[in-house]
Amino acid sequence: MLFKQIYEEGLAQGSYFIGCQSAGTAVVVDPRRDIQVYLDEAQKNGMRIVAITETHIHADYLSGARELARATGAKLYLSDEGDENWKYKGLEGFDYQLVKDGDQIKLGNITLTVVHTPGHTPEHISFLVQDGAAATEPGFFLTGDFVFVGDIGRPDLLEEAAGIMGTAEPGARRMFKSLKEKFLTLPDYVQVWPGHGAGSACGKGLGAVASTTVGYERRFAWWADYLRNNDEEGFVKALLSGQPEAPYYFAQMKRLNRDGMPILGDLKEPHLFTLEQFQQKLSEGALLVDTRDKLAFAGGHLKGAINIPAGKSFSTWAGWLLPYDRDLILLAGPERVPELVKQLIRIGLDRVVGYIPSLEGYVQGELETVPQITAAETKARWEKGEVAILDVRGADEYLAGHIPGALNIHAGRVMNNLNRIPKDKPVVVHCLGGDRSSTAISALLSAGFSNLINLTGGIRAWQQEGFPVEKGPARELVEA
Repeated sequence: MLFKQIYEEGLAQGSYFIGCQSAGTAVVVDPRRDIQVYLDEAQKNGMRIVAITETHIHADYLSGARELARATGAKLYLSDEGDENWKYKGLEGFDYQLVKDGDQIKLGNITLTVVHTPGHTPEHISFLVQDGAAATEPGFFLTGDFVFVGDIGRPDLLEEAAGIMGTAEPGARRMFKSLKEKFLTLPDYVQVWPGHGAGSACGKGLGAVASTTVGYERRFAWWADYLRNNDEEGFVKALLSGQPEAPYYFAQMKRLNRDGMPILGDLKEPHLFTLEQFQQKLSEGALLVDTRDKLAFAGGHLKGAINIPAGKSFSTWAGWLLPYDRDLILLAGPERVPELVKQLIRIGLDRVVGYIPSLEGYVQGELETVPQITAAETKARWEKGEVAILDVRGADEYLAGHIPGALNIHAGRVMNNLNRIPKDKPVVVHCLGGDRSSTAISALLSAGFSNLINLTGGIRAWQQEGFPVEKGPARELVEA
């Protein structure tokens, strides 16, 4: 058996290529939308992709299942579990089979057995993988967003992302039951290969190693004692507390992954704009995505641009802040553009129409800058009541320690809370070290704010000076 995890760091997402060498056939589990990596793997190993499946209707990225099926003619195997809200649609023209608990996908010596594992979502399934040429029992468990390394999938996303209220607690109880009746009944030696790793917003404490085992999680996972003691109430409370903020784009991903999304075919790289083309697109409403680092952006940028630095978190911040209904222009070097485009199409931002390699030669007139302020200057003005403080870190970070009286709005949520941000005095914006505050400031500048100042070094610089912090909720904690 050929077993390979294909990992995408930006979304901390793992998909799986599993092939039977004797039959020359393969199945792909949870593919991402840019599918060339799977086609290359099949060609390298002399295999045909004949089956494609996924563990659930994903929220954090657009599935590549339909894209890969269209390119290869492979059969889709999709969950038929869960309630009517989460039944797959838009499958006309595809060869597909809807599967339930106990169904099997066979190719050569390999068998994937469907295990219904609700909790993260009602329709979630996992796959026990057996290599019949080497063993009489399954040795691998592909758990998707059911069990991670050191963590389990969050059950609150249907509320957080899809707006289906009243589903978080029942989901947590289903998770308890799935762990008890499905996961913990497996032998210790079974290898666990999850759908996400550290950095994903699909859990709160995912491990950084690629895989684990049933036995290891049974002994050492944070939830293991709750299961040992049959403490369902304690488990539910612990699971639902401390989950990270869910990006707004998750709701769109859920809908498109359920109902169907545009088939891309060959990925078309955006072309280098001339000055005239750049100005024309801007006049038509296109948005410039400035992918330079925070210092370059602060030093001078095009008015209206949004700063999302190229890097590991590019997809996530793009999903938080970029509109799906506008053309996008990238400010990035030509060597970066192909990968940035892939990171955007993985979350459905398909409207990249071109790029410029720098501002030189493209911007006429004065550039906009971001004023900076030191921690000492901030404290002096804060004590006099001359400035407001906007903390754009996550809620848990804020509660653990913040500048007294600071307003907390997660950087990804500032555009949905514009009316909460003061306009009658300067606003000092900060995060931990300065990256998220730069992105938040750029979004607010594009929305017309002109009273923003970046705290150089973030709250870390404030704390290094020994300035006061307080814990717990503020008088006005924004939770939108």
